[in-house]
Amino acid sequence: MKNFNLFGNLGLFALVLMVSLPVRAQITGKYGTYYDQRELLFEAMPTSENDIIFLGNSITDGGEWCELFQNPNCKNRGISGDITPGVLNRLETITKGHPAMVFLMIGTNDMNWGIDNDSIARSVREVVQRIKQESPRTQIIVQSILPTNDCYGLFTGHTKRYTDVPIINGMIKTMTEEEGVDYLDLYSRFANAEGKMNPYYSNDGLHLNGNGYLLWKEIIEQTYGKFNSKQK
Repeated sequence: MKNFNLFGNLGLFALVLMVSLPVRAQITGKYGTYYDQRELLFEAMPTSENDIIFLGNSITDGGEWCELFQNPNCKNRGISGDITPGVLNRLETITKGHPAMVFLMIGTNDMNWGIDNDSIARSVREVVQRIKQESPRTQIIVQSILPTNDCYGLFTGHTKRYTDVPIINGMIKTMTEEEGVDYLDLYSRFANAEGKMNPYYSNDGLHLNGNGYLLWKEIIEQTYGKFNSKQK
């Protein structure tokens, strides 16, 4: 049997750990490893003026947009865990292609970070202004933040602020009117009588299930019609 040198192996492990930790720090940005992975992917992906971009956090990230709309121009640019500063940081990967449309939903994770309502709305405005400046012909659709529900006891940082969501949405709606861009109300279709996420559309109080994504698609098509693959 091969001898096992406990102290020798522990020393080797410690050496490997000491070497690897600085490298890990260098490759991990302030928004996390998953953010970095997605951002680098988005930078490398081809862009087109026909693109219909879905931009946001995990709620957007979870949507199979190309399949939902049966349109290859629909592209998922959501990153789980993203906040408005994160979107601003990677916005050039979106605007460089001068997409036809951008469906933006962001701000839910900002609540979890303890960011106040006014600051969230101001950051969303900054995203809108950047898109307008860098890609003037892009149609911008700012979607309301979705309701949350604390009934599952999950994501308490988000769900405990469920009463803030309609307040933030009101600020965002006013901002879109001032900026001359579209506002799409999703909140009222997903909320129950208490102003919380209807459990039919979510099994954790924050993220959507299949029913939720189908409703989201339905709301978009009711407002903007069916996207065809030649749309510009």
